[in-house]
Amino acid sequence: MAHYLFTFSDGDRERAAALLRQKMWGVGRDERHSDALAPGDQALIYLPAPDSVFIGRVELATAVRGWTPSELEAFPGDSPSGVLLSSIEPWDPAVPMDAVVRRIDPTGSNPYVQENAAAGFRSDVVRITEDEYEAVLALSRA
Repeated sequence: MAHYLFTFSDGDRERAAALLRQKMWGVGRDERHSDALAPGDQALIYLPAPDSVFIGRVELATAVRGWTPSELEAFPGDSPSGVLLSSIEPWDPAVPMDAVVRRIDPTGSNPYVQENAAAGFRSDVVRITEDEYEAVLALSRA
């Protein structure tokens, strides 16, 4: 099982929530890591600035694939492909990115963590470590 961060790049919390309710997440076939996503993988859902928060976690039910005609009709987005989700845990309140950064890089010495926290992620699918994943989960339960 691998761990990922799914960034909802337009930052619209309501649209992200609609995807989660449908248990669908759009992932382009040209997206980094799209070939690696597999059933059982887990992902954190992240809304970039201005919110900069994690709004939940999901488990993947499928690898990336084109939507069936009925899925395409039901999908509340514009991606022709993506993953189905088998488990969804929305968070209220959301977990702020700055709290996560303080947890996983308390000394502020990891340039990769600091750059992503400040500038955002270059990809909508980002592979993260199990420790990073667990740090966000711990904060969601605090």
